[in-house]
Amino acid sequence: QVQLVESVGGLVQPWGSLRLSCTASRSMFRIYAMGWYRQAPGNQRELVAGIIADGTTNYADSAKGRFTISRDNAKNTVYLQMNSLKPEDTAVYYCNRWPPQSNYWGKGTQVTVSS
Repeated sequence: QVQLVESVGGLVQPWGSLRLSCTASRSMFRIYAMGWYRQAPGNQRELVAGIIADGTTNYADSAKGRFTISRDNAKNTVYLQMNSLKPEDTAVYYCNRWPPQSNYWGKGTQVTVSS
């Protein structure tokens, strides 16, 4: 089975920053388009940011100007740098392929933005 493991999130104050990472178990990671997703209680899971194999990126409107997705294919890792965090960014964050594949979902990691 393909496995994606997210780094630990945590509690962050408003206007603070946090960097998440996701490491894949497969060497073919380098050809996959990847994405970061999030789900808040009572809401649908949504795409936050996506990145294709050559590094081209796409962002949800809520993330533009604040979040940056990047990848290191040599490390089979995708990152999400989150700056200027807001309480409405509170959610469980997941990485997956873009578009997502059902067998790639992991446990996710909780990010809470609160003072």
